[in-house]
Amino acid sequence: MNEIKKAALHTIDAHANTFTAISGAIWDEPELSLKEFKAAALYTDALEKLGFTVQKNLCGIETAFSGSYGSGHPVIGILGEFDALSGLSQQSGVAEAQSVTPGGNGHGCGHNLLGAGSLAAAAAVKEYLAASGKSGTVVFFGCPGEEGGAAKAYMAREGLWYGLDAALTWHPSDTNEVSTGTNNSCIQVLYKFHGVAAHAAGDPHNGRSALDAVELMNIGVQFLREHMTDDCRIHYAITDAGGVSPNVVQANASVLYMVRANKVADSVKLQKRVDAIAEGAALMTGTSYERIFIDGTAETLPNFTLEALLHASFAGTGVPQYTAEELAFASALCRTFPPQTRAPGIGAKFDAFGWNVIELQDGNDVEQIYDAIQLAYDTKGKPTCIVLNTVKGLGATFAEGTGAHSSQPSKEQWDEAIAAAEKKLAEIKAQ
Repeated sequence: MNEIKKAALHTIDAHANTFTAISGAIWDEPELSLKEFKAAALYTDALEKLGFTVQKNLCGIETAFSGSYGSGHPVIGILGEFDALSGLSQQSGVAEAQSVTPGGNGHGCGHNLLGAGSLAAAAAVKEYLAASGKSGTVVFFGCPGEEGGAAKAYMAREGLWYGLDAALTWHPSDTNEVSTGTNNSCIQVLYKFHGVAAHAAGDPHNGRSALDAVELMNIGVQFLREHMTDDCRIHYAITDAGGVSPNVVQANASVLYMVRANKVADSVKLQKRVDAIAEGAALMTGTSYERIFIDGTAETLPNFTLEALLHASFAGTGVPQYTAEELAFASALCRTFPPQTRAPGIGAKFDAFGWNVIELQDGNDVEQIYDAIQLAYDTKGKPTCIVLNTVKGLGATFAEGTGAHSSQPSKEQWDEAIAAAEKKLAEIKAQ
């Protein structure tokens, strides 16, 4: 790595307090999609202080903004997100669930980190351009509403991305890696059912329950799940149950649905089936309904050339060195997860590239592994990926289910582990 690049990276350390303060403030005051007014103000103020030219209210979205530096091409966009989720209020610095406000908002997806990390990257690129004297422009985009609202889709509709040569982002995770493959396309639709109110005891026959329609729709979608491909997902939330009085036939009720699939065409097909179920629920209950489109996004299109370039740069930069305190906190977090927790998305990534994916829920079962290999040989015309969901340290009580990747066992622990392995080997040989 040359000295100019090293100096650019040093910029991140020099302004570390700024980035961590923004992340902490957004964690402490989580705001829902398209209502991130305090977060947007924090970022625009920071961008101006760092020497970026700021533009607010991008594409008519109050909490969308940009900060640019430089001139000419290439024009590199760096995308930051900062919205929270409802019901995920959480105190910082503790490894167990402890809400600040019961039922309040929180950052389950780590968007407080996402935006701050993207800002740090933009600041480093700005320093590189200034120090090298090279042509180029870096633009930090504040992208609200990722959790619901899909502001980036509306920014795309306005042609905002056409001026970019490339756009980069990242997402907090438990691994340092350059992501490849794709993400699911997604469609959100709100269904509002309207019926006729009536007294549930004195006049129920004249009522038409919108809540019944919501419930029947949900039941219909449950039966639909058997007839979807494995890459599809459907989620829902009842946003309006019609009230809190059971002695009233509810005249209005609403349910919000989210449909996902690997390809946008498949999402659209599945969404039409959900629409048909909503229509059927209205017919069965004598109610009417409104279909309100909320947002929709296509799947991510991978850029393998850019990914290879990023990986080379990533390898040259190296990974952070963590303190003993940080590692202890990470271990405490690991212990809150069930031992059998799957590594998310591994099989889905290979499936997106057309591989035959075989996933074993018990990756420690030798017979299952053998059967999976035979299935792989029987599959012609495409490669096979076998995903093993394993338990680390199986059979060794001191290590099993801890999630630890490395340790220094005592002699007694080593003896226990070896004895467990020898016992298992004997069982396999006896079969």
